[in-house]
Amino acid sequence: MKSFDRIAAVFAVLFAVFFLTVNMILLKQNRSEVPLYKVEVSRAEQELAMGNQVSAEDYPNIIGIYEYNGEDGFCSSENEYMISEINNRLYRIEYMDKPQKNNSLLVTFNVVLAVFALIVISAFIFIRQKLLKPFNELNSLPEQLSKRNLVLPLKEHKSRFFGRFIWGLDMLRQELEHSRQKELEYAKNEKTFLLSLSHDIKTPLSAIKLYSKALSKGIYSSPEKQLLAAESINEKANEIEKIVCELSGNLSGDVMDFDVRCTEFYLSDVINRIDKYYSDKLSVTGTSFSVGEYSNCILRGDADRLEEVLQNIIENAVKYGDGNSISLSFSDEEECRLITVANTGCTLPDKELPHIFDSFWRGSNTGSQQGSGLGLYICRRLMELMGGSIYAETVDDLMKITVVCQKQS
Repeated sequence: MKSFDRIAAVFAVLFAVFFLTVNMILLKQNRSEVPLYKVEVSRAEQELAMGNQVSAEDYPNIIGIYEYNGEDGFCSSENEYMISEINNRLYRIEYMDKPQKNNSLLVTFNVVLAVFALIVISAFIFIRQKLLKPFNELNSLPEQLSKRNLVLPLKEHKSRFFGRFIWGLDMLRQELEHSRQKELEYAKNEKTFLLSLSHDIKTPLSAIKLYSKALSKGIYSSPEKQLLAAESINEKANEIEKIVCELSGNLSGDVMDFDVRCTEFYLSDVINRIDKYYSDKLSVTGTSFSVGEYSNCILRGDADRLEEVLQNIIENAVKYGDGNSISLSFSDEEECRLITVANTGCTLPDKELPHIFDSFWRGSNTGSQQGSGLGLYICRRLMELMGGSIYAETVDDLMKITVVCQKQS
């Protein structure tokens, strides 16, 4: 904002200098012009020299033309005059010494310049008030979000330039705040769980250590007591094993939460965005990308999440395919629309195909490619939450992953 104000001030100074300079030039030009009465007197003298009849009425700035007839007082008059000798005769030419200056150019220039200045000033005010001022109020927001200052909501703004932008940022703030709350809750639950787990294991483990120590020191002399101690150790070991099994079962469940908001949307809305993005992106790498013909329909699910699913599949095709071609095709099955992403260069063994949707699983064809093994797992969970499904198959060297979406009846 301060930089813009400095630019505006510099522009104002330069404009003022330009305005004054041009006005001085035009005024100087006006002052250097020959007064009009001198031009008219010269023309009258020429007419008289040619013997023509001359009348003062023919000249706006000449009052009278008088020939000397010998009378006294010829050289006296209340008006400005000139004595001229023409053809051996004396003439007194009286005139008005009020040269008319041609100010039309100066006036026109000042009017045009004033209008231009008004337009520029209005533009500066509009940019400052409608664009820079609202933007200046937002320039600290990324820093605040990075510092996790997420409590205060953003003020609503009626600007048609920033209203939707601020609304989107406030949604982002709310989502980050929600994620932070979930993170804190996870941390709290994790700490509680670890404390509970350590307590649950500590009790049977202490008993095992106690019985083991007693057996090692021969405290239990009779076989009956030794057998009882061994059975107690086994019982406590079973308790620990049960805790470990429960822990393993919990860890094998979903590793992520998914926010899916099912509504109705047109298939074309999603496919058009996918087509536009990857047509531009893959044209740079030389990968052929095509979208087959399809009839538009209304689907039931989350449009943003379906777009995320297709993006994950296509990104996998880019990473693990041969870069030759990627295509989207469509088909119908009962009340569902099937979207198939196919890419060339599949090197995944058939025996690994059933595992590609497992969490943290990575195929033998990944090589040095970086990844978490969660992409297709996320796709499967999202499709399940939207009431659909996903499956994969290989045909020759083609990898085909098909997304099954529910049609809105």
